[in-house]
Amino acid sequence: MIDYRSDTFTKPTQPMLEAMFRADVGDDVFGEDPTINKLESLAAEIFGMQAGLFCPSGTMTNQIAIKCHTQPGDEVVCDKLSHVYMYEGGGIAFNSGCQVKPIEGDRGKINAGQVNAAINPDDVHKPVTRLVSVENTANRGGGSCYNFTDLQKIKDVCLKNNLKYHLDGARIFNAIVEKKENPKDYGKIFDSISVCLSKGLGAPVGSLLLGSNDFIHKARRVRKVFGGGMRQAGYLAAAGIFALENNIDRLNTDHLHAKKIAEALLKKSFVGKIMPVETNIIIFEVTENYTAKSLAEIFKKHNILVIPISETQIRMVLHLGVTEKMVDETISVIETL
Repeated sequence: MIDYRSDTFTKPTQPMLEAMFRADVGDDVFGEDPTINKLESLAAEIFGMQAGLFCPSGTMTNQIAIKCHTQPGDEVVCDKLSHVYMYEGGGIAFNSGCQVKPIEGDRGKINAGQVNAAINPDDVHKPVTRLVSVENTANRGGGSCYNFTDLQKIKDVCLKNNLKYHLDGARIFNAIVEKKENPKDYGKIFDSISVCLSKGLGAPVGSLLLGSNDFIHKARRVRKVFGGGMRQAGYLAAAGIFALENNIDRLNTDHLHAKKIAEALLKKSFVGKIMPVETNIIIFEVTENYTAKSLAEIFKKHNILVIPISETQIRMVLHLGVTEKMVDETISVIETL
């Protein structure tokens, strides 16, 4: 099977497995797992931040960050397509007692003017606007990337209004590679950053939360409350270290593969609008005699797995488990439809 359902379907390569097997481990809740400590320091150094915290998932890192930045009754500003709003099980309400002010952005991206307009006045009838969360790349925006200048402008609004600023960077390295950016620039403007290791970077499990020493000290306590304290998880952290040291630059290959498949789709009459393909995600509309579900079934008969994300849209995600040969086979199938 050629699996385009998500870049979460990556599996550890043999060199990554060997690094995991050799890991030196301890009890992380006691702060004594040397491999986890190394991973947290490495990630923090990459982004020029003070400290990091290793967690089982990106949902947990996002939810911990929101909990640390807010008080019950506060309001979180984000795009209406944001993962923190759409795909984390109502966690903002359940875990932090906050409500969300969703903004209609551009393919999952909001701008400084929209953020400024979303801030509530000092009025007892309204929740206190406390946090701005952005997602880069934006999953439901087809892997769209922010221009860094736009992120800086949002930061300026946050500073003027005493707001915290969180980055859901589940696929932040896809943006950094595509835009040829410096991760330390992100560390300078965000109060917290979530980085996923188990998507395009190819690790089996794990995400990192980055921030100041004080923030991560608080986040470690919240992680414990959320049940995220792990013990000899250095075996997993070793995969994360391998991913950060070896699998960042190769993300560009996934971007090239995605653009190649999109070009083939554009030639088909049953394909409607395709979101601009900037990184490793393709989202396209299905028209004419197909529904998204029926077209997915046809792909499956050809040993190709895709995911219908609505009645009319299909998403395909490229990753290190998809080779150039698989991409060519996929294009051949598309040409026959």
